[in-house]
Amino acid sequence: MTTLTATKARREFFDLVKGAAEGHRTFRIQHRKGTAVLISEEDYEGLLETMELLSLPGFRRRLKASIKQMKAGTTVSMDELFGEKK
Repeated sequence: MTTLTATKARREFFDLVKGAAEGHRTFRIQHRKGTAVLISEEDYEGLLETMELLSLPGFRRRLKASIKQMKAGTTVSMDELFGEKK
């Protein structure tokens, strides 16, 4: 994450927006009254979705169990689960 002063961010605003939107870069903008972060809308939406999923009851437990199964090689393919498409 790149840190800039608010003054520098103001001067480079359009380049920062382009870097965030097209390059998935994150910028920390410091001001004497506080700090803000600039990220792309896509990254922001992804963070919101992640927070929503992690707030679901039992999600973390099921995710950990799934990762454990994957590492142990005890998963099945979509074809094995649902049968081959015809």
